[in-house]
Amino acid sequence: MSGAAAREATLQKPWRSLRREREAVSFGTWVFVASEAMFFAGPLLAYAAYRSLWPEAFAAAGRETDIVYGTVNTALLLTSSLTMAAAAEGARARLRRLTLTCLAATAALGLAFLVVKGFEYREDIHKHLIPGAGFRLDMPPAQLFFAFYWLLTGVHALHLSIGIGITVTLLIQAWHGSRPLPSPAFEGAGLYWHFVDLVWIFLYPLLYLMGRS
Repeated sequence: MSGAAAREATLQKPWRSLRREREAVSFGTWVFVASEAMFFAGPLLAYAAYRSLWPEAFAAAGRETDIVYGTVNTALLLTSSLTMAAAAEGARARLRRLTLTCLAATAALGLAFLVVKGFEYREDIHKHLIPGAGFRLDMPPAQLFFAFYWLLTGVHALHLSIGIGITVTLLIQAWHGSRPLPSPAFEGAGLYWHFVDLVWIFLYPLLYLMGRS
């Protein structure tokens, strides 16, 4: 396929040039990421406010989180950012094997994160760390910490699941050739994935290093 034919196959309506399509995908993804950042900002600001009111209770609650699970998941997500970046660059350079391999690795690392998180949630339930009747810690404000813990990690896991779905979809499309590799969709998916990873970089010290420094 010639260069002109490849560009024509990549273009989606109503775009007339690949550059314009790429700019539109980038802009749209950044707008979406900004809206999601504001969504996370609310609970994070509330967390900071309550933490300033009851630092001792939040520190005690933070020591109950499993730092091993949290650290393993941090390593998984950081590695997945590397493979996703390589996939996006591979797609732009039309390196099919590299793109497919890195997309598959990214999805696998994301699934591994969810599996580890599932084991962690099971341990949290077993340790009675769900706010409400029978909560393990005596300090009532500690329940607020775990309310934020369940909310923030749960919403993050939902966003990660969406990212895995997008990645697997692109992997299948690239495998069958229904989406040309120069498509800006790969870069848009990469931006979203990096945003999800960045959110976790904020959550890790707030939830797992609290009371341990």
